[in-house]
Amino acid sequence: VQLVDSGGGLVQAGGSLTLSCAASGITWMINTMAWYRQAPGKQRELVASVGSHPDSASYAESAEGRFTISRDGANLYLRMNNLKPEDTALYYCFADLWTTGLRYWGQGTQVTVSS
Repeated sequence: VQLVDSGGGLVQAGGSLTLSCAASGITWMINTMAWYRQAPGKQRELVASVGSHPDSASYAESAEGRFTISRDGANLYLRMNNLKPEDTALYYCFADLWTTGLRYWGQGTQVTVSS
């Protein structure tokens, strides 16, 4: 499985961005997909995840009410509203596979929120 992230950029506080992740390869084996982020000097953290069913979406407390994760087949999206400077980070797409548990990461897309 290959994951390609896109959609990051520079935005003012209060603005919005939508991140996209395009998966290719053995996509029919994908189980969970998620977005993680890593800010400078901090550990990578889970932002939101979704299984094969849309009702399975879950969010970190920091993202709840502002971010929306969605999945369209092998493509993953993250709509981010009301962005804050503390949302500045490198955002990574993630996927794992049924049965094998193998994990894959995108290359990351930078989100920078100015105050």
